[in-house]
Amino acid sequence: MTDTLISMISIFIGILGANLMGFGYKKYSLGFTGNTITGIFGSIFFIKSFGRFGFDPRSIMITGEIHSLLFTTNLLVSFLGGAIGLCFVKWLVNKIQ
Repeated sequence: MTDTLISMISIFIGILGANLMGFGYKKYSLGFTGNTITGIFGSIFFIKSFGRFGFDPRSIMITGEIHSLLFTTNLLVSFLGGAIGLCFVKWLVNKIQ
């Protein structure tokens, strides 16, 4: 698995997190397209921000093999990034209106 593939999986998990958050809590939903876009940016923002603690894609593959604990942490942070990003964007939209 390469760094790029790990990044793509992380973004997909962020999309999943945002869409599940929107599906589970209708008051946070921005529709499928809005949830997807928010999940992408929320996931990227969280991985770029918190990935410096050592679970970014480069650190996961530093030895040439997948470090499973770091990969799991990466996926969890991506999922939470998508869900929290959706909450933040919905709060921002409500403040603007």
